[in-house]
Amino acid sequence: MSGALNLFKTTLADITTATTTVYTPPLGYATVVLLAQVSNDGVATIQVSAGILRSSNYTPLINNYSIPDDDAASILTGRLILQYGDQLQISASDNTSGHLVLSYLETLTA
Repeated sequence: MSGALNLFKTTLADITTATTTVYTPPLGYATVVLLAQVSNDGVATIQVSAGILRSSNYTPLINNYSIPDDDAASILTGRLILQYGDQLQISASDNTSGHLVLSYLETLTA
C-alpha cells in the first residue's frame, strides 16, 4: 500500500439535528483524534451529542451536553483512537448554530 505514513488533518462540519457521520478513518489507517471542539454561534444554548459507531454498536462520548450561545466546548477530555470502519457521529438540538472543528492524525497501519 502506498501512502504517507502520518497525515495531520482538520475537518470542519456544521452540526444539525440529524445524527451525522463526520469522520471515518480511511482503509489502511488508524486515526488519533487530537481535538474535537464544538462552537455555538446562535442566540440560545444548544445540546450536543456525539459518539462512535463500531460494528453496529453505538458508544456515546457525550449526550445532550449544553453549550451556551457564543461559546465553545471540547467534547473530548483526551485522545481518541479510531480504527478503519469506525464512525464518529454528532448531532445538536439546533440546525444552524453548532459547528465542529476536528483535528486528527491518520497513521498508516498496513
